Amino acid sequence: MTLLSVENVAKTFTMHLHGGSQLPVLRGLALEVQPGECVVLGGPSGVGKSSILKMIYGNYQVDVGRVLVAGRDLAAAAPREVLAARRDTVGYVSQFLHCVPRVGALPVVAEPLVERGVGRDEAHERAAALLRRLGIPERLWSLPPATFSGGEQQRVNIARGLIVGLPLLLLDEPTASLDVVNREIVVGLLKEQLADGVGMLAIFHDPDVRDALADRVVDVSAFAP
Repeated sequence: MTLLSVENVAKTFTMHLHGGSQLPVLRGLALEVQPGECVVLGGPSGVGKSSILKMIYGNYQVDVGRVLVAGRDLAAAAPREVLAARRDTVGYVSQFLHCVPRVGALPVVAEPLVERGVGRDEAHERAAALLRRLGIPERLWSLPPATFSGGEQQRVNIARGLIVGLPLLLLDEPTASLDVVNREIVVGLLKEQLADGVGMLAIFHDPDVRDALADRVVDVSAFAP
């Protein structure tokens, strides 16, 4: 079964601070992601790559077209259906970590498992294993990620996004803040998820990461208005 099918999607932004002027971004966008496949969005900055991920995840509304995630059209779905898809099917790793202030890194990473009914001890064990693999020292696990360096925050963000193993993963520059060693660790983790059948739609500006993971590259500029 196709994990993600984007069909004839269009998006225009209304610039409310500029007299309601219209800014067309995409027309006729079409792409698919299969289980175990990594599809990368290509094209210059500003062409709409991050907007595509946000439309699929339900942060941005689609003007025209369908966004089928595991056969369910999220473009026409009620908010509760979008939330259910996020819980059961589609994960999103952005460039920035958003979490509750003053909560330590370990419970931040474990939280998606706890929310799905996994026991707290087991969730913390699985979170600890990921944090170790990503090189986050144990002395930092009880500290809020907001106190970490940019690269450490990004690794916490990646751990939180990968811990559940959802069928479809949206990735927006997950390795942008990482050094070479940690970048290779993350690439290894993503390869393991692909081998387990996870499908990915990703933005990678780093050509080495793109070459290591991409099965196909979709040139988003082909869908410019």
